[in-house]
Amino acid sequence: MSVYSITEFGAVPGGAEPATRAIAAAIEAADAAGGGTVFVPAGMYLTGAILLRSNIELRLDPGAVLSFSTDPADYPVVTSRWEGVLREVHASCVYGHGLKNVSITGSGTLDGNGQPWWDKMRSRPDELTHPRPKLISLDRCTRVTIRDVTLINSPSWTVNPILCDNVTIDNVSIYNPADSPNTDGIDPESCQNVRISGCHIDVGDDCIAIKAGTEDTAQRVPCENITITNCTMIHGHGGVVLGSEMSGDIRNVVISNCIFKHTDRGIRLKSRRGRGGTVEDIRVSGIVMEEVICPFILNLYYFCGPRGKDKYVWDKRPYPVTLETPTFRRIHFSNITARNVHAAAGFVYGLAERYISELTFADIDISMAENPVPGRPAMMSGIKDMKARGFYLGNVRDIRFDRVTVGGHEGPAFYVENGEDVEWQQCRSKDTKVPEQLVKQVSVVPQEEDLSEEEV
Repeated sequence: MSVYSITEFGAVPGGAEPATRAIAAAIEAADAAGGGTVFVPAGMYLTGAILLRSNIELRLDPGAVLSFSTDPADYPVVTSRWEGVLREVHASCVYGHGLKNVSITGSGTLDGNGQPWWDKMRSRPDELTHPRPKLISLDRCTRVTIRDVTLINSPSWTVNPILCDNVTIDNVSIYNPADSPNTDGIDPESCQNVRISGCHIDVGDDCIAIKAGTEDTAQRVPCENITITNCTMIHGHGGVVLGSEMSGDIRNVVISNCIFKHTDRGIRLKSRRGRGGTVEDIRVSGIVMEEVICPFILNLYYFCGPRGKDKYVWDKRPYPVTLETPTFRRIHFSNITARNVHAAAGFVYGLAERYISELTFADIDISMAENPVPGRPAMMSGIKDMKARGFYLGNVRDIRFDRVTVGGHEGPAFYVENGEDVEWQQCRSKDTKVPEQLVKQVSVVPQEEDLSEEEV
C-alpha cells in the first residue's frame, strides 16, 4: 500500500499555516486507492480535527507534532457518546465512525493544547456550547491500533474507543497535567476484545477507566474481554477504574504487572442505585502501588454525576431489588504490594439490598505511610475521613482473605460491618504503634439518616 506524505498535499511545518486541508486531502487520496499510510514528517503542524477513514494508518515520524487548534470552529459537531450518553459533541482531535482497520502509529506526538479548554471548563463553562473534544475517539470501529505515539494536553478524555471491537493500544505515552479536569488516559467504552499494554500514563483524572454507559444510555452494550498489562500509571484519581458508567455490564477483565504511583486510588470499582448492570469476573494480579489514598475501592454508593445526591442513592437502608440495582461479584486480587497508604488498606461497601460477593484477596502486603494524611477512601455520602485504617468492609458476602498483611494501621486490620461468610487464612497485622485487634465484625441495622448538605 502507498504512503501519502501530508507535505505532498501542501502541509508546511512550523505551524504558521494550518495543515487541516492537506491532511484531509492525503486521507482522501489514500481512501480512493483502497487504503494506505498517511505520513506526518518531522516538524510541527497546526491542525483542526482529523477525520479518519477505513484502511488508513496515520503514522507520525519521530519529531513530528500534530498541534491541535484551540478554536471550537475547527471541530465539527458529531453525534457520539459523552459520559455514556449519546448527544451532540465536538468531534475529537482524531475521530472516526464506523471504520475498519484503522491505526495511529509512530514515535511522534499529538498535542491537544488543552489549556484553553480546561480554563473554560473551570471558570467559563457557558462558553462551551458542546462538550470538549477528546484527543482520540473512535466510534463503532473494528480492528483499531494505537501504537508508539505520545499524547499530551488532551482537552478532555485522551483515548476513548466507543462500541469498538478488536482494539490494541500499545507502548503509548500519555501526559496531561495532574490538575487538568477530566483528562482520563484510556477509556474503553462498551468495547469488546481490548488489549492495553506497555503504556505510561500521567494524567489529571483516571489513568484507565472501563465504562459501559449509564442508566440514560439507550443501547446497553457490555465492555468485555479486556486485558491491561505492563503499564505504569502516575497521578490521576485512579490507576484502573471500572465504572461508574457500567449499566451495560463490565466482564472478563484481567489487570496484571502494573505500577501505580500517586494515583489517589489504586483499583477502583464504583456504581450506585439506578445504574443497574453487573461487574463480574475481574482478575487483578502483580501490582505495586505507592502513595495512594486507598489501594482497593469497591463502592456501590458512588455519588458523582446526575442524580448522585438523591436520597435514593445515599440511603443506607435496603431498597427493593430491581433492574436498576447494580451488582459487583467474582472479583479477585492477588500478589499485590501497596506502600505509603494514607486512608485505608481497602474500602468495600455494597448495597444494603445487594451485597458485594465472591471477592478474594490473596498474597497482599499493605503498609501505611509514617505520617498518613486523612482522606475519604470512596466518594460516598455519610463517611468520614479515615487515616491509616485497615480494610473497611460493609454489606459483603463470601469474602476470602488469604495471606494478607496490613502494617502500621490504627484500629482493627479488618473491620466488617454486615458481613456473611467472611474468612481469613494466615493474615496478620504488623508494625502497629499499639497492639491491635486483627478482626472486628459488627452487625448494623440501617436507620433513617439525616445527613447535612455537606455530608451528602
